[in-house]
Amino acid sequence: MKEILQDMQKVSLAMFRKNYFGIFHGSISTRTDGDRFLINTSEAIFDNLNEESFIELYHKKDYRWNKASMDAFIHSLLYQNIPGAKYITCGMPPYTMVYTLSNNFITPKDYFGHRYLGTLEVYNLKDYDNWYDRADVEINHYFKKSGKKIMIIRGYGVYVYHRDLQNLSKLIAILENSCRLLYLNTVLKSGYYAHDLMDI
Repeated sequence: MKEILQDMQKVSLAMFRKNYFGIFHGSISTRTDGDRFLINTSEAIFDNLNEESFIELYHKKDYRWNKASMDAFIHSLLYQNIPGAKYITCGMPPYTMVYTLSNNFITPKDYFGHRYLGTLEVYNLKDYDNWYDRADVEINHYFKKSGKKIMIIRGYGVYVYHRDLQNLSKLIAILENSCRLLYLNTVLKSGYYAHDLMDI
């Protein structure tokens, strides 16, 4: 368990530095047993996670759920329905999110994105006001129906699961880099020059 925690701390720090996680925004978890999983607490700061930043939950809710991430129920539902999910994370990578605002699909034009991701659908959550009432069912349904390991939700974030933590983080990095290249390509086509993109 200690080694798993250390690995999750390292990956979380790396993803925080890439803006996948915000100060208090996002979630990361791992299945620890058939009926239990470990997830960050609601107060976790992703660039400084420690043992106290995580809490182990049973799928059946009890008092410990009050300290857990607001995404805990979604993680729980995915673990119960997707046997291949050993790790799950949710974040808001900025270039991916920008690209979702005006595109229904993400089709990477770089080699690694094309090879590892292919074309990905952008899920339209439609109504922000009642999203959290629907999120658990719709996210679970999407993963079961699509067979994908990544769900990109317009204006909200990205859910990713994998049986391996390093491969999970690789998928996230490839996705964000592909979206960055797509975005920069769009900006260049609109007439900006290289010096205008220095801060993008």
